[in-house]
Amino acid sequence: MEDTYEAGIALAGTEVKSIRQGKVNLKDSYVQIKGGEAFLHGCHVSPYEKGNIFNRDPFRDRKLLLHKSEIQKLNAKVMQKGYTLVPLQLYLVSGRVKLELGVCQGKKLYDKRDALAQRDAKRESDRAMKEARQQ
Repeated sequence: MEDTYEAGIALAGTEVKSIRQGKVNLKDSYVQIKGGEAFLHGCHVSPYEKGNIFNRDPFRDRKLLLHKSEIQKLNAKVMQKGYTLVPLQLYLVSGRVKLELGVCQGKKLYDKRDALAQRDAKRESDRAMKEARQQ
């Protein structure tokens, strides 16, 4: 992770109520910049129980509220090879929903191999320890 940014989100009233209840999932979500605007894709905000007709689509794209200069900086970083914008956390600041964005760089192939080798070695050592305790 290189940088973090704080952005507001354009939401409907029932979405804010659902987020206050903690019914939001950022897993598999990402931020994309289109036409000079930043959008959050893949974020699931569960429908508010008492919202009936006012509920919106849980997976709709949500516009992020950033200054134009911040969007241009983020776009310049994303254009570099291997960088992406990842939502890190969603929180409330004086009644407003904020999203923490991270400018992250993906792992290289050799980094992935190292992580897999370390995980396998740990699994083998845990298995050996468990067998030693049972005997």
